[in-house]
Formats: sequence, C-alpha cells, structure tokens
Amino acid sequence: MDFDFSDDQTQLGDAVCKWVDKGYTFERRRAITSAGGFDRAAYTELAELGLTGLYVSPDHDGMGMGPVEGMVVMQELGRGIVLEPLGQALIAGAVLQGYAPAALQANWLPRIASGQAVVVLAHQERKSRYNAAHCATVAEQQGGQWSVTGSKSVVPVGDHADGLLVPAMVHGKLALFLIARGSKGLSTRGYGTQDGACAAELVLDQTPAECVTLEGLTALEHALDIGIASVCAEAIGVMDKTLAITVDYMNTRKQFNVNIASFQALRHRVADMKMQLELARSMSYYASLKLNAPASERHQAMARAKYQLGVSMRYVGQQAVQLHGGIGVTDEYIVSHYFKKLTQLEMSFGDTLHHLGQVSHAMQDTAGVFA
Repeated sequence: MDFDFSDDQTQLGDAVCKWVDKGYTFERRRAITSAGGFDRAAYTELAELGLTGLYVSPDHDGMGMGPVEGMVVMQELGRGIVLEPLGQALIAGAVLQGYAPAALQANWLPRIASGQAVVVLAHQERKSRYNAAHCATVAEQQGGQWSVTGSKSVVPVGDHADGLLVPAMVHGKLALFLIARGSKGLSTRGYGTQDGACAAELVLDQTPAECVTLEGLTALEHALDIGIASVCAEAIGVMDKTLAITVDYMNTRKQFNVNIASFQALRHRVADMKMQLELARSMSYYASLKLNAPASERHQAMARAKYQLGVSMRYVGQQAVQLHGGIGVTDEYIVSHYFKKLTQLEMSFGDTLHHLGQVSHAMQDTAGVFA
C-alpha cells in the first residue's frame, strides 16, 4: 500500500510548516499563554491559509478537503504545539455540513471557513466519564424556539468562541444544538489548561439555541471521531519534535567529557522512543483513513488508534524528560511544554484506559490467540 502523500498534500504540509517555523515561535506561544491561551490574530492567520475551512465545501467558501489533508495539517501544528483550536474548526465544519439544515449551514459555514467565527464542541459534563450518551443537559421547544438548560465542562476556548455545539436531551433522546456567543442565559468561566491553552465551564439557563439535528448521538459520535483523529495526528507532530529536541540535546550535553548520545543505554532508550513514535504514526494513518468508514467500523478504529497513541505519548514524553534530566521539567526549556501538551492530548476525547475498554468491549468471542 502506498502511504506517500500527493503533491498537493505535501505542499499543504509545507505551507503550514513554514507558518509554524516563522509565524509561531516559542516566544510568541509563551506570550499567548501569558495573555490567556488564545490569540484571535493567530487563528486568523490559520484561516488565511485556508485551514479553518478545510472540511467546508467550496459552496460555503471552504477548501472541500478530506481526512488525509486534515491529518497533514494537524501534524504540522503539533510540531509547533499551536494553541489555537483548529481541530475544533474541523469538527464544526464537518458536523454542520453533514447534519445541519441548509439555513444554518449558510449562516455559519462561510464564517467558520473565513475564521470570523470560532465554533467549538461543548459536550463534556462532570459525570459523563467520556460517555457520549450520558447527558444531563435538556432542551425544550416553545413557540418554535428551542432553549437549552444545563452545564458543560472543559470547553476549548469556551469564553472566546462565537458558537457552541451543545448536545442536549429532548424527550429522552440526544439532540445537537448551536448556541451563539452572547445568548441570553449563557455564562462562562474561563481558565488556563496545563498545556498553556484555555478552556471554560459553561452554564446554560433557558438559553436560546438553533437545532442542528435531532439525531444528536449520531452527529456527536461523528464529531468525537473527527476529534480523535485530529488529536492523533497532532500528537504525531508533537512526538516528532519532542524526539528531535531530545536527540539534539543528547548530542550537545556532555558527561565525563563525552556527549551523552554516545552512551549505549541512552541510545537504546532513544530507539525505543522512535519505535513508539512509528507505532503511533501508523495508527494515526489508520484513524484518518477510517474516518469515512461506516459508523461501527469507524468507532472501533478510533478507539484502537487513541489507545496506541496514548501509550506512545506517555512513553515518549516521559523518556524525553528523563533523558534531559532536571532541565526537562523547567518552564524555561521547551521540552517541558511538549511534555505537557502530550499529557493534555492523552486525556482529550477519552483517555487511554477508556479506549482500552472500548477496544475490549468491541472484541468478538473468537478474538485472541486461542480462537
């Protein structure tokens, strides 16, 4: 099987790589973190590259590209540990285009594609434990107008977003709604996350909303699968750069008057890091290629990929810090920020143990070496 990227995909990756190298330096990232964890100007620069409209059709001013292009872009953003939530733009574009009525698409998709509107998924609740079907938030309709009441947790850039995709229960069935920023009854409490970005707690009190679809569980599970594939691709970029930083450090750090890269035991640990990275890379490819598969097959693929990525992220991050020694955990040194990003990604869209449970649950009675 040919896993080489096409010329267009390669050029897309190169364009994002150049922006990261020149326009999103470590110093700029630190300044964004200090200012709250989100920079509208940086997000606009991503939009100018066409990235926020990657999954939006040309009919709505988007690029109309697919999962492989999304993977290429997220890998490059991962190398720069970019804080701005492009993965959320991919989710919003795909979900609204796939499930929303035409009027809602016409109102929001061009603004998402242009970067004028930041739309994020607000699905997590305190008691959900990564279970998409568990939802205490409720919606009701009066006089043709929907309103939503409940709360959501750890919403990416929740206090900066222009729109929120919110699941809520309607007569015992999950539906998906879009809530505009500034709507009556919506309150947010923002805070920083450990990777330097920001999130928010949302409280909704009879907040006016637009119905995206009453088949909310199908749409939400699709959104989560897109999020998992995006996180997997981003993590590959983060691990790529983490390994490169570690190797560079070992080639310059001296002990007993020789570079520590010459120590055989440490070289073996670097080889193990590389092996985990390549295992993760293959599963990231697998996840992206399965995004357009039937739902049950797609869910299983995402769980398998996220489990392997979780194992690899933890190993690569921890080994990088240990091979650096004490400097590896200081805020002034860049590898600590890559380690924190890997830790954050491991917990996003279901942690490793959750997805191990999903993989185990999906196994057939005949699975295993004794079948």
